[in-house]
Amino acid sequence: MKTFLATLAAASAMIAATPALADPITLDGSDVGTSFTVEFDGFAGSPDNTVDGLTSSITFTLEEVTGNAYSFGYLVDNTTSAGLTSKVSSFAFNVDPDISGASVSGAYSYAFVTDGRGNDPTYPNQIGAVDVCFKAANSGSCSNGGGVSEGSTGSGSLVLNFDPGASAITLSDFFVRYQGITGAGEVGSASGRSTTSSGSTGSSTSSGAQVPAPGMIGLLGLALLGLGAIRHRRRARAPGRPALA
Repeated sequence: MKTFLATLAAASAMIAATPALADPITLDGSDVGTSFTVEFDGFAGSPDNTVDGLTSSITFTLEEVTGNAYSFGYLVDNTTSAGLTSKVSSFAFNVDPDISGASVSGAYSYAFVTDGRGNDPTYPNQIGAVDVCFKAANSGSCSNGGGVSEGSTGSGSLVLNFDPGASAITLSDFFVRYQGITGAGEVGSASGRSTTSSGSTGSSTSSGAQVPAPGMIGLLGLALLGLGAIRHRRRARAPGRPALA
């Protein structure tokens, strides 16, 4: 029994320590005025190699839905701390259904959209292809310079175009790119993935938390079933009850 409980505790600890990407955000015309904030970590090489103190967040507000266009305001907040410096040089996400084009203004001036012919925007550090990224500098990739420095914010507007018009859209798999990093040893650039999201509509607010990996949820479920089976057998063997065969 002690061994079982120790295994259960270890499984629970693994669940708490294993965040997955934050939940997708689905919006339609009735959500105009809705804001949601996505928070990001920072990592170099692989998602497991996080850089302490390298963080940021982006708040998106759906401002208008007209014809085939969804218009958003955005606010990028570079919350990098612990003596590090960095610039959030771009941000990216995936869109369902596929977008036909995008534009951006403000702190970020360039949009890079997949064209369906293999010319997809990509992120390094094992992220790969994304549907759209918004960049501070003009380049042929999503890894470029400029952007919002640590302790600062940058705002603007972006538009996602759909052909034909989309009655609802889903945004998911949010990422950011950090450039010009100092104070993190040999790490000079890194990527960040969404770890939490929260949104509000009018006076109601719903907050997201770190999402456990699905495999860890299954492991905990099996552990709880095993604990229930042990308790059942103990009750069956109590005085006055026949033992199980």
